[in-house]
Amino acid sequence: MRIFHCQRCGQMLFFANTSCERCGLRLGYLPDRTVLSALVPLDGDRWRPLADAGRPHRFCVNAGHDACNWLVPADGPERFCRACRLNRTIPDLDRPQNHQRWQRLETAKHRLVYGLLRLGLPLTSRFDDPRAGLAFDFLADARVPVTTGHRAGVITIDIAEADDAERERHRLDMAETYRTLLGHFRHEVGHYYWDRLVRDGLWLEAFRTLFGDERRDYAASVTMHYETGPPADWRQRYISGYASAHPWEDFAETWAHYLHIVDTLETAHAFGLQVHPQAGSHSRPSMTAIDFDPYRQADFDLLIRTWLPLTYAVNSLNHSMGLPDLYAFVLAPTVMGKLRFVHGLIGR
Repeated sequence: MRIFHCQRCGQMLFFANTSCERCGLRLGYLPDRTVLSALVPLDGDRWRPLADAGRPHRFCVNAGHDACNWLVPADGPERFCRACRLNRTIPDLDRPQNHQRWQRLETAKHRLVYGLLRLGLPLTSRFDDPRAGLAFDFLADARVPVTTGHRAGVITIDIAEADDAERERHRLDMAETYRTLLGHFRHEVGHYYWDRLVRDGLWLEAFRTLFGDERRDYAASVTMHYETGPPADWRQRYISGYASAHPWEDFAETWAHYLHIVDTLETAHAFGLQVHPQAGSHSRPSMTAIDFDPYRQADFDLLIRTWLPLTYAVNSLNHSMGLPDLYAFVLAPTVMGKLRFVHGLIGR
């Protein structure tokens, strides 16, 4: 994720900010320009972004729920921004608990959409493209349990996942190393992009060579996984235990990790981070300078050469605070090959 600055006073800004702490101007995100802009009020609900002075904008309708800070052109027909147009169902906002959980979901989903747009991936709403568009259903467990997942372009998220205690309980029950809202979004959208980019295209045979044959019975495979667990050697072949359940899940997990890597590297790049350990005289120091745009980097090997030293550093920083690893995953050679596949798929 990039960091931004106020076009009036130069204050450093972050993606979710809604006002500048120094000069007080309201802020709005321009997705087509990938910039957070300070705003000058015009008439009615129109604003003039200082980063795009020639065109008035207004806020997405969901800004009224404190769930969005994105802008749409004031002279256009859209009421919802590019991220919020993907919503098909949101929870009943009359319940305060639902409102807060939905806001957290939107924060994660907007970050997901930021990354998808930065990568140049095809992204259309199901309302605009009923055949190939993407939609989100954010559902609350009423009488029928909600299952987070993807089906035919619709991603369903159980809003209980936005409750930290509930999500941690699920993580422990499933013996997962990592479980976050953003991780859910990145994983499930991987299924969507498998349908769009792999299923009927030239990459299918290469996918089957690396990940396995997706025609294997999915329901039976996942049931077997939950009954018996992953194979003993899963760390040599998969990014996570769950990835071993079925080739579709392997791809979605790998896709999610690729997005984790690229976005985290962009954040490190935005802060000008360098890693140069003060190693002993008999060890080989690991050096890296993140001086490139990871979203536009064609060299997969450079991404990984930069990523690994960064994870060693941030994991050590977490340990200094008594926290677990930030990135507690081992990228075995087979996993690297799968990540390389995703990198090539997105790049093409």
